[in-house]
Amino acid sequence: MTFDIAVKRIYEAPEKADGQRVLVDRLWPRGVSKKDAELTLWLKEIGPTDELRKWFGHEPERWAEFQKRYRAELDANEEAVAQLRGLLREGKVTLLYGAHDEAHNNAVALAGYLRGV
Repeated sequence: MTFDIAVKRIYEAPEKADGQRVLVDRLWPRGVSKKDAELTLWLKEIGPTDELRKWFGHEPERWAEFQKRYRAELDANEEAVAQLRGLLREGKVTLLYGAHDEAHNNAVALAGYLRGV
C-alpha cells in the first residue's frame, strides 16, 4: 500500500492540503501555540529517543547512521508505528517537525521508513 505522506516544518502555516497533521517530535517546538499548530495528533512516542536525538545533533555526516538507528527504534515501537499507519490508511498525513534542517530530521527519516525506502 502506498501512503500519501508529506513532511513540513511546524512553523509553516497549516493548509487544508496537509490532511491530518501529526507532530512527530518528542519535544514541543518553541514559539508555537497548540492552537496555531492545528494538530490532529502529537505522537511524541514515535520521535527518536533523547539519547539518539542528542547523539545525532542534526549533523549531516551522521545522517546515514541516524537513519539506521532510528529505523531500529521504530521497528521496536510497534504501537506508535501502527497508530500512524492507521491514520495513513484514512488519507494524507503531514509529518511535522521543529528542526531547522529540512533534509536531515526525524520526520524525513520517518517518512522514508513508512514508504519502505
